[in-house]
Order: sequence, then structure tokens, then C-alpha cells
Amino acid sequence: MITLFKSGATAGQSSGWQVVLADLALILFLVTLAALAASAHEGNSTRVATPEIAASQALFRAVEDGPTLAAWLDQRQPDPRATLTVVARHADGDEAAVWSTAQAMANAARGRGFPVRVVISQGQESDVYASLAYDDVK
Repeated sequence: MITLFKSGATAGQSSGWQVVLADLALILFLVTLAALAASAHEGNSTRVATPEIAASQALFRAVEDGPTLAAWLDQRQPDPRATLTVVARHADGDEAAVWSTAQAMANAARGRGFPVRVVISQGQESDVYASLAYDDVK
């Protein structure tokens, strides 16, 4: 003799709370998807990342008869938490010169053991300077 045991819901049936939970999850997914689709169509769809740069402890800008970046860095106390950020802005047609200056500054800082980040953007005027700050570059 074979005995069949019946426990809980049978095949094809489920508990009421499971159906409600699945419905709520589906509704949440659809609402989130609709909100993302609506925000993608608003405004400019291209986004430009802006670098997060901490407040500077010191700024360097090359001036006539002033110290070089290497000499300026040699005057600073070494701090493993400090990062040198080279910020370069270039006007139209001046990209190569600004990039060359930024590379030279970055190499001088790396040669003295400073972690370096280079940020380059387009601007009205060409300008290159360095910011020494407590940044975490990863």
C-alpha cells in the first residue's frame, strides 16, 4: 500500500504573502525603470566628470624669477597622505604646450616621491598650476 502525504500548498498554488511580495518587487522595479528613463531624457544627456580635489595645503604656479616645481617640492615636508594635482587648462591650439608642461611637472613630482594626478580641461586661457593636498588617488 502506498501512502501519499500532503503538506502545505499543492503544486500550482502558493502562499498569499509570496505573491504579494513578488508583485511589490515587480512594481518597484517598474517604477525605478520609469524614473531612470525619464531622467535620461531631461536636459543634456552627456555628463562630464568633475574631479574631486581636496582643499589645498599649498599651491604652486610658475612665476618669473620664482622657484621651479622641483625646488618648491624640496621645501615641503614629506607626507605620505599628500598628493600633487597638476591642473592644466588649454586654449584652442595650445594643447601640446600645456600637455608638455603638465607632464614635466608630474615627472618632477614623481621623481621626489609624490603621488601625482593630472587634470586637463579646455578653457578660455592656457594655465598650469599644481595643488598639494590630502587627496586619496586610486
